[in-house]
Amino acid sequence: MNWLVAPNAFKGTIEADRAAALIRETILAANSSHRVELCPIADGGDGTCHLLSDILAMERVVLHACGPLGRPMEGFFGFEEISKTAFVDVSTVSGIKWLQDWERDPWTTSSYGTGELILRAVDLGAKEVVLGLGGSATVDLGTGILRALGFLFLDENGREIPVFSPGFLSKIAHIQQTRPWSDLKFTILCDVDNTYFGERGAIPVFGPQKGLKPEDFPAFEKASRNLVRLFGRKANRELEDKPGFGAAGGIALGLSAFFETNLVSGARYFFDKVHMADRIERADRIVTGEGRYDSQSDQGKGSHELLKLAKAAGKEIWLVTSGTDATNSGFDRVLQLPDLDFSAPDLADRAERNLLETIRSSC
Repeated sequence: MNWLVAPNAFKGTIEADRAAALIRETILAANSSHRVELCPIADGGDGTCHLLSDILAMERVVLHACGPLGRPMEGFFGFEEISKTAFVDVSTVSGIKWLQDWERDPWTTSSYGTGELILRAVDLGAKEVVLGLGGSATVDLGTGILRALGFLFLDENGREIPVFSPGFLSKIAHIQQTRPWSDLKFTILCDVDNTYFGERGAIPVFGPQKGLKPEDFPAFEKASRNLVRLFGRKANRELEDKPGFGAAGGIALGLSAFFETNLVSGARYFFDKVHMADRIERADRIVTGEGRYDSQSDQGKGSHELLKLAKAAGKEIWLVTSGTDATNSGFDRVLQLPDLDFSAPDLADRAERNLLETIRSSC
């Protein structure tokens, strides 16, 4: 039996590569004659570019950069020398995982540190940046990244507004560009289709997760609309809000004003880069998984995209999840993980035990 083990991360408990290794261990313990190929997956969420860089054995560039509130921390990105492409995750230094609950505040947090990583990649000769949007702490419309790349944001008196200052977005009255950019382009990996504005936009849907209070929605939208108008004026064209621009607090929207940007499905891009179709062809059975499969999973998440490829190839595919919405999604088997107490001190150990026991009982 040839297995392909290709789980997504089990969010908050087990990283994708660790989950893949645990599943492989259990399959081989049940029958050592089986052959197991590992290819952990991601779909534009937290750590997509990191995982892709590891699978493709890219050079890892390490440097210190600013976190979402300006604290220095170690950052990194993958660099593909032949194509002069950098693979950067917003979550690496601008991720919400670096903040305590009481620190979450989109009026203050900034993607500036991600811009520092990108600037370092440009210094190495990068012509393209592949940017994974998942897990961001910000709703700054990419102003932090733009500031690191030489764009100045000024108040009504023409004074520069420091990044990480409270109310940053609401103070912007003018934009200056201090460095010309003509040959840098962005491929932006996304796992949601929300626009920036609207009922399903970044402010009402993702804002509360990042600390934005509902009573602040009108003021934040007003500041955002003013900023998009200023982007358009500086770029000398009208900007259109598009599906996916709501991801990571509008980073793709801001970058699109001044750079060539291509917003793509993170899962499809990932599968193409790792030649997933070839891996599926070699397999008799595929095992994927994610923390909680739900209605959003059918809208471009990694497990569902893998399901479509497997069915097109006529291959059996299993899903491991704690979610209850996968019963009618088309998987040949759904292996149900027990619910976890996320406040438990041994959360990670318990999650791994549950995964091992669930796979063991099914092999």
